[in-house]
Amino acid sequence: MADSSVYVSNTTNLQKYLQLPQKGSVIAEYVWIDASGGTRSKCKTLKKVPTSIKDLPEWNFDGSSTGQAPGDNSDVYLRPVAMYPDPFRLGDNILVLAETWMADGKPNAYNFRHDAAILMEKYAKHEFWFGLEQEYTLLDHTGWPYGWPKNGYPAPQGPYYCGNGTGKVFGRDIVDAHYKACLYAGINISGTNAEVMPGQWEYQVGPCTGISLGDELWMSRFLLHRVAEEFGVKVTFAPKPIPGDWNGAGLHTNVSTKAMREEGGMKHIEKAMELLAKRHKEHMKVYGEGNEQRMTGLHETASYDKFSWGIANRGASVRVNRACAEEGKGYFEDRRPASNGDPYQITGMIVETICGKAEGADMYSKSMETAG
Repeated sequence: MADSSVYVSNTTNLQKYLQLPQKGSVIAEYVWIDASGGTRSKCKTLKKVPTSIKDLPEWNFDGSSTGQAPGDNSDVYLRPVAMYPDPFRLGDNILVLAETWMADGKPNAYNFRHDAAILMEKYAKHEFWFGLEQEYTLLDHTGWPYGWPKNGYPAPQGPYYCGNGTGKVFGRDIVDAHYKACLYAGINISGTNAEVMPGQWEYQVGPCTGISLGDELWMSRFLLHRVAEEFGVKVTFAPKPIPGDWNGAGLHTNVSTKAMREEGGMKHIEKAMELLAKRHKEHMKVYGEGNEQRMTGLHETASYDKFSWGIANRGASVRVNRACAEEGKGYFEDRRPASNGDPYQITGMIVETICGKAEGADMYSKSMETAG
């Protein structure tokens, strides 16, 4: 007998309603980031198809219900920054990514995009490229990893990474559905694969330039939750969902500048390593909550407390691809960020550390205001 506590969307019944004409109206689902690092959304009817961000109205929500404002001054305003085709409602309907702002004209305390965008704009001449590897774990309705035995553990790690076949991978239908939804929405998703721990997966977004990487990663997370919702499955970005001899989940961040990609770029990568080493502790404080549980020096991680870098070394804080080292140019992979890290904070901190601060932006101080 099916467990009645498992709720799965009835998408078959929904189909006939999705085919109904909207008579010129457009459904715009506004998506924003809340105080817990999750996504929230609500829908608005537009009377015509928007052709640019400027056509989208500012909106608001009750910030006291999302941890973003007190009850006696609860209005938080949504300012659209990006829009995407809606893979759920299709047609002219859209998803709208929005920044959060307060009534006094200041960005909300949890609006890390604002500071990151200032840094990206100031240092645009460096042509930063970013690519993020988002790891996550699927859970059943009880919070146990999807596909794991109900009263025990699966066989040890080994056959699951990039695996195929029953007993080796769990939830591929969800992964493929998410992949297609991202492609439809115009997300620059570049691949997926099963990860080392069973029930754990990864997808990659990028390369993207500047602030667009954070925008696309956040929208891809929203899409993942929405897709999994239809399958009655939960998604967690916890960096160490299962204690013990099981891999954690990270958000490996690949970075390059124009100078790093050109001849002689290795010297610029080496300079970046020196700068990253000096601010290691600051980076770790904004690279995701609970990351110390993941970064133990085991399971392809470095020490949480000590910075290191190396060629083709997955046990280092930062890895430089062997081909890049041989060619003397390319990119580096910061392996420190946790899977639940905020891409705006991560990429903003990296730009700030490599290039310097920008007036009106302070990634570390902004992050510390909301820490704990």
